[in-house]
Amino acid sequence: MNIKEIDNCTPALTEQLLKIWENAVRRTHTFLPEDEIMCIKGYIPEVIQAVGHLLVCMDEDEVPIAFMGIDRHRIEMLFVDADRRGQGIGSLLVRYATDHFGADEVTVNEQNPQAIGFYEHMGFHTYKRTDLDEQGAPYPLLYMKNK
Repeated sequence: MNIKEIDNCTPALTEQLLKIWENAVRRTHTFLPEDEIMCIKGYIPEVIQAVGHLLVCMDEDEVPIAFMGIDRHRIEMLFVDADRRGQGIGSLLVRYATDHFGADEVTVNEQNPQAIGFYEHMGFHTYKRTDLDEQGAPYPLLYMKNK
């Protein structure tokens, strides 16, 4: 596995990352109804293009298996292909983000206990909670900071 910072995300790579996103969301965001997943999916390519730093973890065949977006010192997104979860890929990306970009904050859906547990394991703690997500939908968010 290796991590690459992508400066210009091609349409083909964006499509690969969108598949990883959908695969991961369907496995971990079980609280989201189908119509919400499809709505969010519509703007994920734009979010991928707009993030300050896009990191992609590639397997030995240079196939993307996970990606992370960082803006300033905040992890904005982290998605690991559902079939590759539990192999240390997410931990590798978070350590890379903290070591190379000083990333020390993340926002997590409160209804995603796997993500909360993962970030707590990585040393993050909750410092703020909101009842709504950033789009105003009824999905509470936890704001976490690395100790």
